[in-house]
Amino acid sequence: MHQAGVDINSEDSGVGQEIEVDLRRHVAHHLADRRDLIVAATVATFPLSSGSRRLDADYCVRLGNLVTLLLCDAVIEGRLDSRGAGTSELSTVVAEREVSPEQLFMFVHLAMTTGIDELSLDQRVGANTEPWPQAAQIVRRAAFDLLAAWTTRSVYMPLRSSIEDALTTLHTRPVLDAVLPKECCRAERFEHWLSLMLIDIDDLSGINRAHGYDVGDRILERMGILLRTHFRQHDWVVRYAEDTIAVLLPETTPADALTLADRTRAMVEDRLTFRDYRTDQRVAVTVSVAVTSVRALEGEPIDHARFQAEAEAALDRAKVGNRVEQVELLPRLISIEEATERLGTTREGIESLVAGGQLEPVTAGRHVRFERAAIEALSAARRGPDSVS
Repeated sequence: MHQAGVDINSEDSGVGQEIEVDLRRHVAHHLADRRDLIVAATVATFPLSSGSRRLDADYCVRLGNLVTLLLCDAVIEGRLDSRGAGTSELSTVVAEREVSPEQLFMFVHLAMTTGIDELSLDQRVGANTEPWPQAAQIVRRAAFDLLAAWTTRSVYMPLRSSIEDALTTLHTRPVLDAVLPKECCRAERFEHWLSLMLIDIDDLSGINRAHGYDVGDRILERMGILLRTHFRQHDWVVRYAEDTIAVLLPETTPADALTLADRTRAMVEDRLTFRDYRTDQRVAVTVSVAVTSVRALEGEPIDHARFQAEAEAALDRAKVGNRVEQVELLPRLISIEEATERLGTTREGIESLVAGGQLEPVTAGRHVRFERAAIEALSAARRGPDSVS
């Protein structure tokens, strides 16, 4: 009898656990299905401004999608790992805009409340059903688990580690990866030049081998201090790789970027010298620099992956000769104004070339433009075979 009683209790316990697992899955799937509604309502309710901090709606939508997905994970698992990939991504996104704990807690609370409101309408576990109190409590607990996991990670792995390099105190590579596409879009919208500079410390590994790794670290530390104060406040100065620093320069023409590259190279060679205290030998520090500039017209977006790849290829060439290497990436199309300047004519002259079939206009958004190759071919033909381009 006693043995039978144990079996019955065990069976009841197993059935209860199975019911809870099924309930958790249903709640998580319901929240996931209504994620767009939950995010939209959360962002609409959340105050974008808090003191001196201002968050844009696009960023909050991205944060909302991530928070909702993490709530779903916490609902299903009954916990959230502070060391997991989801919590890590949340920490990175929060650090990107330096969202305060108060802002994040409010945001998660609003997402939780909105999620419960959506869940209350569900026919199976909604407000008029028997499982409702437990279903609502599962969502509340999931929000608590999410914030607890983020707080634990923040204590043991500070937020700034994801956006600030500990040695150079510059931004980290993920910051550039997040910023570059946005700056490319902005350059396209306003038809500005955008430049990317890559600064590589020559033979840093050799310096480390000859003089000790503490010298290499001191060079990187000093380099970070120098470059952070050398560029404008709205430029993005990033530790790009072990011995490479990147500087993203919005609204910077090729000529200005080249001047900056030459000045940066000279400044490093002039101010970054060290002495090996073991041998009293002077350690000279030089850099190779690549500077790549791109300009887009509205309707012709910048390929940020190609932009970055061209900069890296230019740096490889610069390192061969310890020099500055420059690359210009021009848009495929040319505006009417630029075409008249290239051809030394007027708008009426351009219209005549179009009417005569010598030029084919291209519609790009609200604008009429021409293929750069066609304009350059016409310009060369006008100069004649003996002209020098």
